Amino acid sequence: MQNIENRGILTVVSGFAGSGKGTLMKKLLSSYDNYALSVSATSRQPRPGEEEGVSYFFKTRDEFEEMIKNDELLEHAEYVGNYYGTPKSFVNSMLEKGKDVVLEIEIQGAMQIKKRYPDTLLIFVTPPSVKELRRRLEGRGTETPEVIEKRMKRAAGEAEGMEDYDYIVINDDPDICTKQLHEIIRAAHYTPAHKAGFIEELKKELKEQ
Repeated sequence: MQNIENRGILTVVSGFAGSGKGTLMKKLLSSYDNYALSVSATSRQPRPGEEEGVSYFFKTRDEFEEMIKNDELLEHAEYVGNYYGTPKSFVNSMLEKGKDVVLEIEIQGAMQIKKRYPDTLLIFVTPPSVKELRRRLEGRGTETPEVIEKRMKRAAGEAEGMEDYDYIVINDDPDICTKQLHEIIRAAHYTPAHKAGFIEELKKELKEQ
């Protein structure tokens, strides 16, 4: 009997701004095979060093709203005055090829995807403390003090949704955290939800004996 479960795992990784999600995603893709990182669309301006189609698909506000209107996004949310969203086409094509697709998105978008795709794996990344979170935000040197305060207040609200995730990973050591992420995603391939077709085929063959 062949294993007919070949579709990849759709994983959403969320966390406070400054939790180190971006670094973890880069390490995950460079350390392990079979992952595809979904590139989000955004209406915000590029930061120094960011590339179109690699960091984000950069859109004007009007262009983004047109994508919403045409149902071209798996999810979308507005965060600190800018739109962020996940284009459908790339994600679906990678999953069909058996790739494990990782989305790095905010809680609001994560809940949208979980509602539409209940078997999505949700992982929340957090620094070990609030003090460390503020230190990382200030250390980036890319935001004004006013924006940092907005992000800290936003984090307080986001913390209220942490219980809705399947796993919480504390990013104290990026190498250890990356390994933990990989192990969680690999384990998800063996849950009953992701082996539904295999289970039904097994039951059918047993009844036909």
